[in-house]
Amino acid sequence: MLQKSKKEEIIKELEGAIKESESLVFVNFHGLKVSDETLLRRDLRKEGVNYKVSRKSLLARALKGKALGVAPELAGEVAIAYSKDAIASPREVYNFQKTHQGILNILGGIFEGKFVDGAYMTEIAMIPTREVLLSKLAFLLQSPMQRFAIAVNEVAKKR
Repeated sequence: MLQKSKKEEIIKELEGAIKESESLVFVNFHGLKVSDETLLRRDLRKEGVNYKVSRKSLLARALKGKALGVAPELAGEVAIAYSKDAIASPREVYNFQKTHQGILNILGGIFEGKFVDGAYMTEIAMIPTREVLLSKLAFLLQSPMQRFAIAVNEVAKKR
């Protein structure tokens, strides 16, 4: 049993994490082995994402008044993944979830100051990185110019 002072300290840590992060993901990690959790934490840390396991009651106290809407139901063992990058935490949890089927579940989260459900957080996680989006944009812009250059070249060959 935790002492009251320790509980207050944990709640303050959680409140600080919620306040400093751009997005926060609630993760159910039922059945996660210690070796897999170590791998998960290492992968998240590489991308600047923090991961914290907490009691649901303490997490609920820390979440009061921190976001708009109704908090999603937090079933099973719950952890939070959070970062200053709005898309990094859902993306990294989703990537780990893809490689380790059936271990992690995204229950929901906080995005742009609102509670959102697991499906919405999964959609956010599927957004490509900035570099990928920029390369796709460059390719789309290059294609018409390339076709125009080919057309001009063909006209020049005929004359």
